[in-house]
Amino acid sequence: MTDTECILEPLTLPESPASPAGVAAVEDSPYVPCIFCKECYLLPEQSQLLKHMIIEHKLVIADVKLVADFRRYILYWKKRFAEQPITDFCSVIRTNSEAPLEEQDNYFLLCDVLPEDRLLREQLQQKRLREILEQQQRERDDTSFHSMCMFCDQEFTGNRSVLLNHMAREHAFNIGLPDNIVNCCEFLAVLQEKLDNLQCLYCEKIFRDKNTLKDHMRKKQHRRINARNKEYDRFYIINYLEFGKSWEEVQSEDDREILDNLEEDWSDWEEHPVCAVCLFCEQQADTTGKLSLHMQKSHGFDFLKIKSEHGLNFYQQVKLVNFIRREIHHCRCYNCQEKFQSKGGLISHMEETKHITFLPPRSTWDQPQYYFPTYENDTLLCTLSDSEDLVTEDQSEDVPVVSEDISNLKALKQSSVLNQLLCEENNSREKN
Repeated sequence: MTDTECILEPLTLPESPASPAGVAAVEDSPYVPCIFCKECYLLPEQSQLLKHMIIEHKLVIADVKLVADFRRYILYWKKRFAEQPITDFCSVIRTNSEAPLEEQDNYFLLCDVLPEDRLLREQLQQKRLREILEQQQRERDDTSFHSMCMFCDQEFTGNRSVLLNHMAREHAFNIGLPDNIVNCCEFLAVLQEKLDNLQCLYCEKIFRDKNTLKDHMRKKQHRRINARNKEYDRFYIINYLEFGKSWEEVQSEDDREILDNLEEDWSDWEEHPVCAVCLFCEQQADTTGKLSLHMQKSHGFDFLKIKSEHGLNFYQQVKLVNFIRREIHHCRCYNCQEKFQSKGGLISHMEETKHITFLPPRSTWDQPQYYFPTYENDTLLCTLSDSEDLVTEDQSEDVPVVSEDISNLKALKQSSVLNQLLCEENNSREKN
């Protein structure tokens, strides 16, 4: 290879003219050219350019507000129209079709029905979203933020969230979570300019002085922005998320999706019965009544009868169940305390000796330690309930009451605040 054949710089393959990626290299210029001629307009004069292309060149661009990058969009189609006839891309709309031929006009409609146009719009939207997310991340990480509160003139430095949280907390002025906002400094500048012009941020009326404006916003609860004002849309991430959709459309779709999911969830709902396990074997039942019937017939243990005879309230039933569970788990008879090698041997013993039928003294099982379940998943505890007809005088005596310390009642009376007040009152009366 000779010296003249050396590659001195990176090379790039030519891009297909039909690919929207052809707009990759765009000069940073404030002007946007006409697609057909040399006329140029500043970017804020977008409407003037559109008007020019309609009047002079009969071109109508549909849904311009949904184009994420208007300048790149125009430059792309300027290049494509120079390569191929406009009729290859646009629908032709004939006006005054019933009039003489010389009075008829043909207008050209450029819209996203054309796959190439839709692809271009989507790619510009994705590029804009990436740029917005990168900008938002820079603002999240920025610690050089500096601004004044719009309502109390307090100065804030550091991160933007400090100021936004302050205005929401101290002045009830909430423009959204910091992580949902982008270009925050520009947003705050727009709001400040409106306040400087004595304009209410919500109803957007103009007032004669600052104090009147403040009173109006406070009394009418207008310390918020007007969500219908499209000027604010560019400051919220949600407006960049989906191609061709505003925040209202995205939010309404989310609400409908939640409602649809709720309806589907409830329509498919099937309630599964809770099965409780017998105290003495592996038999299960979905109600206390069925389980009690099984224990009575199979083991001679009548739970409902015991509950009634002993006047057991809910908490005492819990302690009794946990006590029996623990004794059975340890293979120990809860009446005679005899231990066995297996659970089967224990149950046979208790049934033969009728020890299963009777409870040991209340002091044995009515202990605080049995508030805690022996088995964490013991669903029998969830099926227990109080019975109103089981309330007895004995139960009221079991309720623990912590009394006051009255060991030194005389000293307590002498040093009480009430006693001092009474003494002062009596003294004042004697003087009078």
